[in-house]
Amino acid sequence: MIGRMLSILLTLVATHVMAAERPNILWLSVEDISPHLGSYGYPNAKTPTLDTLATEGTRYTHAYSTAGVCAPSRSAIITGMYQTTLGTQHMRAKAKLPEHIQPFTIPLREAGYYCTNNSKTDYQFDAPKETWDETSKSAHWKNRPKDQPFFAVFNYTGCHESGIANTEKYQTVTKGLTPIKRNVAAESLPPYYPDTPTVREDWGRYYDVITAMDRWVAGHLKALDDAGLADDTIVIYWSDHGVGLPRAKRWLYESGTHVPLIVRIPEKFHTGTQAIPGTVSDQLISLMDLGPTTLNLAGVTVPAHMQGQPFLGKKLPAPRTYIYGARDRMDERYDIIRMVRGKRFRYIRNYEPFKPYYQYMNTPEKGETMKAIRAAEANGTATPALALNLQPGKPMEELYDVNADPHEIRNLAKDPAHQKTLKRLRQAHLDWVLETRDVGLIPEPDMAERAEELGSAWAILNGENGAALMERVRDAASLALAGPEKMPDMMAALDDRDAAVRYWAATALGNQGAGAKPAHGALVKTLDDTSAVVRVAAARALARMGDVEPALPVLTKVLDNGTQWARVHAAIVLDEMDEAARPAIAAMERNKAYRKGLVADGKYTVRVLNRALNELQGTNNVVK
Repeated sequence: MIGRMLSILLTLVATHVMAAERPNILWLSVEDISPHLGSYGYPNAKTPTLDTLATEGTRYTHAYSTAGVCAPSRSAIITGMYQTTLGTQHMRAKAKLPEHIQPFTIPLREAGYYCTNNSKTDYQFDAPKETWDETSKSAHWKNRPKDQPFFAVFNYTGCHESGIANTEKYQTVTKGLTPIKRNVAAESLPPYYPDTPTVREDWGRYYDVITAMDRWVAGHLKALDDAGLADDTIVIYWSDHGVGLPRAKRWLYESGTHVPLIVRIPEKFHTGTQAIPGTVSDQLISLMDLGPTTLNLAGVTVPAHMQGQPFLGKKLPAPRTYIYGARDRMDERYDIIRMVRGKRFRYIRNYEPFKPYYQYMNTPEKGETMKAIRAAEANGTATPALALNLQPGKPMEELYDVNADPHEIRNLAKDPAHQKTLKRLRQAHLDWVLETRDVGLIPEPDMAERAEELGSAWAILNGENGAALMERVRDAASLALAGPEKMPDMMAALDDRDAAVRYWAATALGNQGAGAKPAHGALVKTLDDTSAVVRVAAARALARMGDVEPALPVLTKVLDNGTQWARVHAAIVLDEMDEAARPAIAAMERNKAYRKGLVADGKYTVRVLNRALNELQGTNNVVK
């Protein structure tokens, strides 16, 4: 009894000391905006609060998300780990964390901090109950025990893409503001958008919801002032990824990954020359670094497994040389893309270059800007900048000088003057794949099965022989970018003992189209592979070389009986086959309904099949 009372007393004393010596930390998190603030040189949105905050702290000009969409990005932020290491890279997936990897708030709480989240999580895994003291719409630092230091997160959802697309939400969010709307000037539109009234309206709404967001920030800063805590609280303001409009959200360009980041640190918590009011930093920051930085500022040891690194506080590592990003399945469509960003250049590697930039996706297609893009495509009025993204395929590699070409229109990958830079960034990417164990290069159906067996997706490439398997998968995935000269390597990989390698080999052969006929016999044999997704890839390859007859039964069988993500793969191949898929209409029709108990399965398979059937049957059916 005496021992327990002594423990409680020591905890109370430690908490009091921490409250006196440790900062409170407030995160103001917002959605779907790039650095279109006054302090970043963009006058259209009115952001007086954030502009003032920038004069009181440090404004970072090179802060980036690890993905161009919310959930994978937020997974990386809460864990300090790449989503592609954890298996949280696919949108609306659900992963399991290995026991040693936890949200960074758990060690923060163990160190005596009161941690609250109001209220978005969206981590792509079930957070342990120890993650927060409170996570709800009423969670607030005001609810903490007296004198306990706090870490509090508030999430603003008003500038989400739905705040642009949904008129009712837009009007609610911007109530009381003078709207910009159609008053947006043509020169403020990105060159890859059509200049139409509806596109100007979307862009104007985007500025308006940013202005509304600034008003929200003002309320939280006032609450600190009113409580007398401004001088005891570090404020960190950021967005989870870039603009919530086409060619931005979901993409790895500047428009999709470049985010605002402003940090204000009270003078008593300054370290050296850090956070001097009014400073501007061009240090490369990944949003994955926010958690480690918060721990460091709180005096808590950063776990060794974290891939993020602190950029403020004491004993900092060397600044980053590169930022890395990944795009994987976005809702119902796969497009495996990776990114490396230095201070000046951005490198993009398209692992599925045979797919168009604008694959049909149910949600963005409903937006007015996407409708305007489709209209320009249909009537032949696309400008050269817009037409770049309307091609039937993509280059294998993209390289942009972002300083000279901020909208990333001029691909320098084949420019002789930039080959040294291309090779350097390409190698940086290839090394990153191995170092971080990029599980995103394992097709999702197989990844899900292996994760179930091993306990987590992380365990697939971090166990015995994980490094060797990662290298084989990486090199096989690179074959998908190769030409016919690599067909012997593709056929050899088709016999690999690992299904992920065989998947990429079949995909690479399929990319050759009729040129892969020497592999016809091997591909027919692969239709009996033990992996459903390998069978689907082999069926696609045969269909692309013109042999549809053996392919269709395999695709329809997977569609009827396959696992959740194998069914999505089969549906996508049928959709890509266009008229050649007509004999499979009956199978597509019977799989067009939602399946009870499998919401994601029903939603994504239904979306793909609805699109395919609309094109085959000349219908215009709409699904959720």
